[in-house]
Amino acid sequence: MDTRRTALESLAVTRTMAEPRACRFCGSPVTHSFIDLGSMPLANSFVAPDRLAQIDPVYPLHARVCGACFLVQVDAVVPAEEIFGDYAYFSSYAASWVEHARCYAGMMTARFALTSASKVVEVASNDGYLLRHFAAVGVPVLGVEPAANVASAARELGVATEVAFFGMETAQRLKALGHGADVMVANNVLAHVPDINDFVAGFAVLLKPEGVWTIEFPHLLHLIQENQFDTIYHEHYSYLSLDTVEQILAAHQLRAFDVDVLKTHGGSLRVYVCHVAADHETSEALMYLRESEQDAGMDRLETYEGFGIRAEKIKQALLGFLNDAKSQGKKVVAYGAAAKGNTLLNYCGVTADQIEFAVDSNPHKQGRYLPGSRLPIHAPDAIFTAKPDYVLILPWNLASEICGNMSGISAWGGRFVLPIPMLRVLD
Repeated sequence: MDTRRTALESLAVTRTMAEPRACRFCGSPVTHSFIDLGSMPLANSFVAPDRLAQIDPVYPLHARVCGACFLVQVDAVVPAEEIFGDYAYFSSYAASWVEHARCYAGMMTARFALTSASKVVEVASNDGYLLRHFAAVGVPVLGVEPAANVASAARELGVATEVAFFGMETAQRLKALGHGADVMVANNVLAHVPDINDFVAGFAVLLKPEGVWTIEFPHLLHLIQENQFDTIYHEHYSYLSLDTVEQILAAHQLRAFDVDVLKTHGGSLRVYVCHVAADHETSEALMYLRESEQDAGMDRLETYEGFGIRAEKIKQALLGFLNDAKSQGKKVVAYGAAAKGNTLLNYCGVTADQIEFAVDSNPHKQGRYLPGSRLPIHAPDAIFTAKPDYVLILPWNLASEICGNMSGISAWGGRFVLPIPMLRVLD
């Protein structure tokens, strides 16, 4: 028996019975369930071959919504150090994401007249996928990245990187070292921090008086509308709307002044942030999105009801498809050893008996196994050797890129399958 797992689950049950959890932003009791996905392993804890005989530790994964500030959040049952100390996600292996970063760097450099006298600081800078584009045009950069193995890859590219978790203490230390920032970047990290107040407070410290901080995060409105329950996993502590983000910013004397609506990660927002007293005018785009969220009911609890029922329907559809394929002697493989894919597979209880293997372009994942489902991970070329009837795309947000790169499966009649927002077999 895995005593560590049992102890954690017992603690979670005890806390549920004893008292409501406090919202990680506003401190209000959080009593409303959004979706309970049961217990599952960490989404990025890929299994090495010498650990196959060991049982994956599993942890409760239950998302709730605060009735006061409407922050959707999961229980912080796993320390952040355990999730991010040695990380398997390297941004540079997603070509479309690197291009997204390149376009962003060019846009920000032009819009805010960045020069060799400016400073760009990215928090959760990963392997230097973004900062390298600023550095290439002579803008000084600094990355802040908690995963030492990923930070090492950034340094090999010449991107100066501090290995640290970001918050007030780190921000004060960096400011004392002269790293005050004209631009700060936080792409898909606001959701990853257990102490969201300490994290945001750090930006208020390190950002210069007229500096600009951009935050990118998957939009909770899209998550609800598109049934994106698979984007919920332990390292995503929070799920964010514009309204809730603006409440958090205001608590730390920061404000949003503009927003871009993005297609990345199934529908994201890029929010432009400054100090309250900074000279940046509020855009019409921001005012329009505020109204759109209000019209969609993001400040009403009934909007968050019934999400678990829709997830259950997707589960039954996927299992029905896999069981039918097996009964017909069809071969199914998965593309993408993505964290969202691990949530989907483990919630549905999928095993290697239903899907033969997964492939991923990231060599750091190849040769390992998906947590929970234990699907072996190969290089993408394995698909052309196996010639499966179906390729289930787990990172559905990259479907266009994957379908283009793997279009050769049509030579033997192979077809792509998307699980979200509903099961679809592509022609």
